[in-house]
This record gives sequence, C-alpha cells and structure tokens, in this order.
Amino acid sequence: MGGRVAETEVVVVGGGPAGLATALELRQRGIDVVVVEASTPPVDKACGEGIMPDGVARLLSLGVELDERQYGRIRGIRYLDGERIAEAIFPSHCALGVRRTILHAAMSERAAEEGAVLLWGERALGLSARGVVTARGEISARWIVGADGLSSAIRRWSGLERPSRGPQRFGVRRHYRIEPWSDLVEVYWGEHCEAYVTPVGYDEVGVALLWSGAKANFSELLERHPSLVSRLEGAEPLSPARGKGPLDRRGAGVAKGRVALVGDAAGYRDAITGEGLSLAFHQAAALAEAIAEEDLAAYERRSARLDALPN
Repeated sequence: MGGRVAETEVVVVGGGPAGLATALELRQRGIDVVVVEASTPPVDKACGEGIMPDGVARLLSLGVELDERQYGRIRGIRYLDGERIAEAIFPSHCALGVRRTILHAAMSERAAEEGAVLLWGERALGLSARGVVTARGEISARWIVGADGLSSAIRRWSGLERPSRGPQRFGVRRHYRIEPWSDLVEVYWGEHCEAYVTPVGYDEVGVALLWSGAKANFSELLERHPSLVSRLEGAEPLSPARGKGPLDRRGAGVAKGRVALVGDAAGYRDAITGEGLSLAFHQAAALAEAIAEEDLAAYERRSARLDALPN
C-alpha cells in the first residue's frame, strides 16, 4: 500500500522483519501504523536466515504464511571443530531457514492485508516535535518506532546511542545451489572465524561467515574451513557476498519519551545465538502491547526479560 499519510498513531522507521512484525502486532490491536522504508522491495540484508522455533510460532500468530517449497526445515544445530562434533536437537517443533527476500515478501503482503500503510522508497531525515520528517514531508505520530537496523538513525536522533566497547565482529553471507546435506544448522569453528550453514530450500543453502579482526573477503574466510570448502565443491553461487558490521551495538535503553527501538536498532551483540529474528518478533509483540497500554516503560521492562528465549 502506498500514498502519503500526514498523521497516524505510530510511525515505524524501517521496513525489515522487525518493523513489519511491529506493524502487524499493532494492527492486531487495532492501532494505525505507517511504515517508512528507504529501500524498495524485495529488501535484503546480510543474515543467517534461521528462524528459531519460538520465532516461527510468533510468525504463525501474525498470520504470516510461507510456501513450504521456499524454506528449509531445521531440526537442530551441529557444531564441528575438526574431528569433534556436538549436536543439539530442538525439543519440540522445527526451526526454519528462509531467504531474507522470501520472508520479507510474505511479511510485507500480510502487513498490507492487515491495513498497515507501507511507504517504500521513503527516507526518514530526522525527528520533529510532531513525528518523523521524511524527504516528502512530515508524518505526525504519537509514537515513533526505530526498526532501522544496526546503524539506526532513530537510536542516534533520540539520544539512545551508546558507544560500543565490544570486539569488532563482522559477518558476510552467500547462497549456493546445492541440496542440503543435513537438516541441522552446521557451525564450523575456525581460526577467528565461524561458518554457519543453513538449509534455506530443497536445493539451496546459505553460508554465513562471522569473524573478528581485520577486514577480509568471503573467499579468504571460507578457505579457513577446508571441510566446508569440500562440501561446497562444484556448487553454484546464487547471490553475491553481502556483509554486515561491526556487529556489536549498544543502546542506552530501548525507549525514551515517545520513541522505542526494536530489532537490531535496539542493540546487537553477536549472531552466534541464532536468535536475532526471533528476538525481534518477541520485541515487536512486547512493544505493541506497551503502546496499547500507553506505557513505554512497560516495554523497557519486558524487553529486559527477552534475553533468554525458549526454543
């Protein structure tokens, strides 16, 4: 849904999964919402693309449906360090591996169906006394949500930015045409670098590399994992390498005044847990409930309890 909107109850800056989940949660509570996103669909970004079982449950509760031909079922996680292997199987339900573009398309469609106003290709330029200033005018809103990722402008404009003191970690992702050899996410340990392999379809895997230290390219990092290189021999690359980082970002809380943050904008530690998307979906629910109660302090409290999520 497009068009200009001059006034709404909530304006969400950022139309990725965190912003769309927030919009859906708000619409389920009958709250008007406008989503402002500088990019145009399909919106992609570097991501491990795994959704843990609790995150899958949240998507289902929002009515987001995915074509089973376009995702991979994940039964658990396998860690590989040379000859040493350890596995963890999810006690109930399955996680999913989903291409970010596929997930974004499904969530966008559902948000539009639910009556969220989606303004694609519209960049937020700043905050005002009434709401959010964009390149095409001001959108007045009672509440402002920053869902604009790692380098969140809303976090900075609202005074919630805090310097990071963590190690400089980076990530890069590429997809390959190959039948997944496992229904587990595989994590390969290497020298200052981990490789995460996620089945994202019946004939496709995503390979995400996380490392610390100096900048490096995908091929150099992949060579640190000879067993994985062997697995991928002859596989056709399906996407360019897409990077992200530095990963460690901190905020001075997740709410201030009438501004709240969700997803990576609310702070990011490390992708090793695999809970990035699931955490964003839980935050979206907690924030929508707090807005319905007109109490962002409640979101601050609930957000602090979301660090340990069930699987």
